[in-house]
Amino acid sequence: MSDISSLVKQFSFSKILKTDPQTKSIVLLGTIDSKDAIVSLEKSHFLNESVENINSLIHDLQIINHNDIYYWSLTSLNQKLPEIPGAKLNIIYPATETHIRKYGEQKYHYVLETPEMYTKYVIPYIDTMKGDRIKWVYNILFEGKEAETFIHHDEDKTNGFVLLPDMKWDKINLESLYLCAIVKRMDISSVRDLNESHVEYLTNIKSQILKVTTEKYPINKDELRIFIHYQPSYYHFHLHIVNVKHPGLGDGIAVGKAILLDDVIENLKILGDYYQKRTIGYLLGENHGLWQDTGYRNAHLNAN
Repeated sequence: MSDISSLVKQFSFSKILKTDPQTKSIVLLGTIDSKDAIVSLEKSHFLNESVENINSLIHDLQIINHNDIYYWSLTSLNQKLPEIPGAKLNIIYPATETHIRKYGEQKYHYVLETPEMYTKYVIPYIDTMKGDRIKWVYNILFEGKEAETFIHHDEDKTNGFVLLPDMKWDKINLESLYLCAIVKRMDISSVRDLNESHVEYLTNIKSQILKVTTEKYPINKDELRIFIHYQPSYYHFHLHIVNVKHPGLGDGIAVGKAILLDDVIENLKILGDYYQKRTIGYLLGENHGLWQDTGYRNAHLNAN
């Protein structure tokens, strides 16, 4: 706690990178000790217990308008940690140019990525995004970083994985439950690398995730959604697990970003090299490193 408090106090604001009215969040760019830093703030979702006595939850009311049976106003909320948090705060420090582009406002394009585009442009890009760029992933998998938060840790180098809370979850509100499973094996960068030989592997991971999660939390298997991102945020295979009621995922669960794990498994059963042969459609922001590649961008524009 003391470390992040110190970082917040040192944060010097430069500009707003992005605001999102759906997720009630804002992302700020600034500096800490002359190095770029990103601070994101997201307003907390209401806990059921916190609204049982509304008069203790709110203070100060300012009327906006009134019409017949309808009233609307502004209000302030009473807040207390950890029971009634006002917001969740994340810091990335030092932040790289890749982070700044990722979290900034940007225009999106619908891309149809052919297998040829993947081979020629995406594979070389993936190679540049490994090593030190995902050192934090290796810290989790092999150095015990964040071990105190692990929900499950299977150390088998081929079939094992770590299941832990995603940094997007406040670990308080079950309705916004968000977990991440990061696999131990190093040979899968994205869904493009999956084939028929991985069907049993993926099925087993799914089974373990559902078993462990429902034993850890009061939630049923059919209240969980497991999915994969393409393009992913980082190129070491991982899965996202969320409560189906999650209210604020933004584009993280949208068509053109998320692929359900069950769909991946079924596709591989139908055609073993499905993800090597098919053209994949997805949304890509102009700040993404792939879009910055003139060759990739021209290949997309010429194909449409």
